[in-house]
Amino acid sequence: MTNRFLDLLASRRWLLADGAIGSNLFGMGLVSGEAPELWNFTHPERIAALHRSFIEAGADIILTNSFGGTRYRLKLHQLEDQVRKINRTAAQIARSEADKGDRPVIVAGSMGPTGEILEPIGPLSLDEARKAFEEQAQALAEGGVDVLWIETMSSKEEIEAAIDGARTTGLPIVSTMSFDTNGRTMMSLAPAELAAIHHERGLAASGSNCGTGPAEMVASIVNLSAAADPSMVFVAKGNCGIPQYVDGAIHYNGTPALMAVYATLALDAGARIIGGCCGTTPEHLRAMRAALEHHTAGPRPDATLIETALGPLTAGARAQLGGHMDRASGAAPGATLRRGSRRRESKSDDPTHGR
Repeated sequence: MTNRFLDLLASRRWLLADGAIGSNLFGMGLVSGEAPELWNFTHPERIAALHRSFIEAGADIILTNSFGGTRYRLKLHQLEDQVRKINRTAAQIARSEADKGDRPVIVAGSMGPTGEILEPIGPLSLDEARKAFEEQAQALAEGGVDVLWIETMSSKEEIEAAIDGARTTGLPIVSTMSFDTNGRTMMSLAPAELAAIHHERGLAASGSNCGTGPAEMVASIVNLSAAADPSMVFVAKGNCGIPQYVDGAIHYNGTPALMAVYATLALDAGARIIGGCCGTTPEHLRAMRAALEHHTAGPRPDATLIETALGPLTAGARAQLGGHMDRASGAAPGATLRRGSRRRESKSDDPTHGR
């Protein structure tokens, strides 16, 4: 059977993914602590309008408003018994907007972390996690998504549980991790380790999303490509600059011009699917589309080029760019390199992180 996502990917050098869901919904009235997924019912017209704005800005791929759609995340809002309804509706809203245009637009079913720590470190079993992701994936497939998009993951155990759950639908799978801790994920995985998961699991595409800014995002794609098979399709979906707390709210300092530079460097780094994460608006996306359409290919970015164009890199990302993959090479002075067993508060506990 043919698949719209795979067909479009095969026909194009690059695809533009959309921007942020969560941070844009805050601008539309979402209140801190409120479940963004609930807006699929209370404000479906606003969700549709956001999808439409990204399509009009040039997005080839839009993600559903279902990032926190597993029963474990929805349980925080007493919505764990509405997994199917929430995810299916999220997919239907996005599908409706994607199908209105005169060009193909792909609908990707967003699947974020459970917010739990998996065994052997945490209490959630691998089987429980897999079942939760399967439940979400099946509902997204019912709603009409073209591809399942596992994003903002930190641990090998959780991303593999999500892949196993998503695979039950038969749809293509994309997976991205957040390399937001000195060039690694919160659970200490480096981009090279995601490359190994990609090849072992036969994914359609893999890469990085969210993180700590465009510079680190481009570095993660360079480091990922260095460890990957040439056939691997890379995804870069970076935050819009660096978050800053201003007047009681989080703002991102990335301008459309900065995000345009990031998009072209991500392309030169090897990414074929490029978009924006937290803070990225349709205005940013429009600048990224124009930059990609007019870009002349350049060399694969090195640390000097990345830092000159986008800002400083962490020691860990720099070390990996130099071929030093062990944790000690990029560790900050005084860093503890042993992974603890106690549950830590993580960005995956924030309902808008990664969106």
